[in-house]
Amino acid sequence: MSTRSAVLRPVLVAAIVVVALAFAGMALPKWFLFLATMAIAHATVALGLIFMMRGGLVSFGQGLPFCLGAYAAGLGGPWLGLTDAVLLLLLGGLTAGAVAAVFGSLLARYRGIFFAMLTLSLSMVLYGLLVKATAIGGSDGLNLARPAILGYEPTTETADYALYLLAVVTAGVLSAIAALHFNSVRGLMSLAVKENELRVEYMGASVRSLMAVNFIIAGVYGGVGGALAAIALGHIEPTFSYWTTSGEMVFLAILAGQHSVIAVFLASLILELVRSFANLYFPETWQLALGAFLLVVILFLPRGLGSLWHRGHKPAAPATDATEETGR
Repeated sequence: MSTRSAVLRPVLVAAIVVVALAFAGMALPKWFLFLATMAIAHATVALGLIFMMRGGLVSFGQGLPFCLGAYAAGLGGPWLGLTDAVLLLLLGGLTAGAVAAVFGSLLARYRGIFFAMLTLSLSMVLYGLLVKATAIGGSDGLNLARPAILGYEPTTETADYALYLLAVVTAGVLSAIAALHFNSVRGLMSLAVKENELRVEYMGASVRSLMAVNFIIAGVYGGVGGALAAIALGHIEPTFSYWTTSGEMVFLAILAGQHSVIAVFLASLILELVRSFANLYFPETWQLALGAFLLVVILFLPRGLGSLWHRGHKPAAPATDATEETGR
């Protein structure tokens, strides 16, 4: 496949899916449009998390950019006079990305449980600060007025579809960017780092710089997802940065797997549907029903939903075994 084809294919696929979903949304009920919008918002955050997971890092603090993006969108109107949803999404992504850039170089030094706990600590520090910040609502959070979308003021009847359409287009753009990055030199290098970090360093690449960039990209995606969730809900609160929110994003990334961008959004939609119907039909034990579903998925699809259509290649035999066979 030529370089031009490799670039055009993800963009073309994303465009086709966006158009198809846009037309499908016209026939969907309002409750499903809202559910799909929230699923896209959470999937965007989880997609950012996969940038790091492909390099062998798991962040348990993805609630940090998610919350930063939400609060940036919520305060963008009163403080900066921004009333357009597209500008609020950009503000959320840039704010979270800027904060991630501050800590990215430091966190890129660590691996394993140390990286996970440091990111979790940063997320919980933000939660503690927001709970005490009574000027912006404290533990009660703050409300977000319905913004315009590229100058269009949606009515009560069209608001759900308009926001759904914005979410679909945003997901399409970010998915195409992610797919292009995953197939780029830097994206493939992340997989190499996961397999053998020392060998990548010997080849002349900076693993620390690579991990820092992945952390910043994950921050931008998390900020956009947080801003989108805030606009859809119309309310923001400090629990966006709580450890349970970060854990949900990690589980969503594991449920989707690292093999397909589309699987992330599909997994998020399935999770939202299961949670919604479990809460409806099992109001007292919906957590048990949700947990049972998640356990079944983990047992039968350990590599995530993406492995259903992205089987990949079987791993090669270890070098030690090959050496032993040759020596015999």
